This record gives sequence, C-alpha cells and structure tokens, in this order.
Amino acid sequence: MSVEAPSILSTQSPARPSSNAAVIRIENLVVEYPGRGIGQRATTAVKDLNLEVYQGEVFGFLGPNGAGKTSTMQVLLGFQPPTRGAASIFGVDVRQPIARQRIGYLPEMTYYYKFLTSEELLRFYGRIFRIPRPELEVRIDSALKLVELEEARKRLIRTYSKGMQQRIGLAQALINNPDLLILDEPTSGLDPLGRMKVREIIQRLRSEGKTVLFSSHELGEVETVCDRIAIIHRGELQVLGRVADLVEEHQMDLERIFLKIIGYGMNHQREQRA
Repeated sequence: MSVEAPSILSTQSPARPSSNAAVIRIENLVVEYPGRGIGQRATTAVKDLNLEVYQGEVFGFLGPNGAGKTSTMQVLLGFQPPTRGAASIFGVDVRQPIARQRIGYLPEMTYYYKFLTSEELLRFYGRIFRIPRPELEVRIDSALKLVELEEARKRLIRTYSKGMQQRIGLAQALINNPDLLILDEPTSGLDPLGRMKVREIIQRLRSEGKTVLFSSHELGEVETVCDRIAIIHRGELQVLGRVADLVEEHQMDLERIFLKIIGYGMNHQREQRA
C-alpha cells in the first residue's frame, strides 16, 4: 500500500493566502549582549526594530556583517531571548516552543553528523518532528530529488562538497513541510547552477503560499526572488519596501542603495583622502 505524503513543493499550486496575514511580527525589538569585561557596557545588536512579514511572500533581510540580522533570526528561532520588545510567529510568542513547529531553518554554517548518510540525516530530523515512518520515507525521497542528491543518498555526508552540504541542509529544512522557512545565506558555497536551483525552490515555495525569510549578501539573488526587502544597519531598520519601488524612489539599483546606506562611498572617500 503506497502512502502519499503532504507536499514538499508539489507541482500543484493552491490559491495564495491573503497577504494581509502577518506570519512574523516584530515590535520594538531590542537585543543586547552584556559587556565581556568588568565595567564594559552592553552591546546593542538590534535597536527598536519593527517589522512584519506577510503570508506567502519572499522577504529579503539584508545588511552588512554585524548589522543585527543573525541576532534577529536567533530571537525568532528561540535561540536568543529579546532584551525588550516582542516577536511572534503565526500569532504565537516566539518564546513558546509551539511557535517553531511550523518553521524550517537553514543556518549559514551548516554542521551535521558527518558519519551519517543524507537519507539517515533526514530520517533523524523526521523522527524529531514525529513524522510517521511510511510518510517520512516518501518525504525523504521527495526532498532528495528536489535538491538533486538522489544518487548520493547513501554516501557519508563527510564526503560531500560544500555545495552538497548546503543542499542537504535545505532538504532538512523542508522535511517537516514547514509554512515558514528561515534561510541564512542559502546560496553560500553554491556554484551558479546551484544558486539557480535554490532560486527555483524559493519561487516554488512562494507559489505554494509558503513564507520565506532569508538573508543574503548576493543582492542579485535578492532582486530576482524577493517580494519585499528590509535593510538594517547597526541594528536599526534603514529601508523597507518592494525592490522595484525602492529602485524607482532612490533612482539607483539595489547594490548602490545598499552601499549608500552602509556609508561605503563616504568611507571610501575618507580612506582616499587620508
């Protein structure tokens, strides 16, 4: 008897949910880290951030290193408590474990048990989500096919290239068929074909009405797949809106907008004068 698992990027696209529903809501969020030494002040990583990500959209979360992106994601994932303010996912406070049951997460630096094969790894994560065994096996097949690792499914992960490890990371993020994916630099280490494949997956997720929040330094990728973006710098929200609208408003492309916000041109001129 065959078992049909819930879709992992099915070919049929249901009607897209209303974009008015906020999947992620961040209100006056502040994240501070205590000083490392006696008398040292706390470091503020995120300052009074207000942000909403709507159901069924692909949202780009941008900023230079140290801008506060990772700290914000860690709050959403329950890894870091907020110092002040609030954050919710599907209307549930992120400090409650139930808020994370419908999330798939791909960290920037993937680390998995390298003594496992890819199918063993997906089986391990599937059991964490308590997916019934027959259904889980179907999902594993679908996920490995999606990320094009079918032929390498019985190889140890330690033999994988960086790009292959990134793809198995994406597969594990999808194994629970999440409604929200949080992807931290999902195309890191991938060649052009690999990046294109990730873009296709993200676009198909959107077509299924799923919500994707991802950070990236690849502004071309962002411009191609995102419905809206936010740029933060030094913990503060600087820009929020649709890419096309921002380009029209600022009369420059996304890369130049980004560089202007982080003050690259001014800093570069100072260095030349010094």
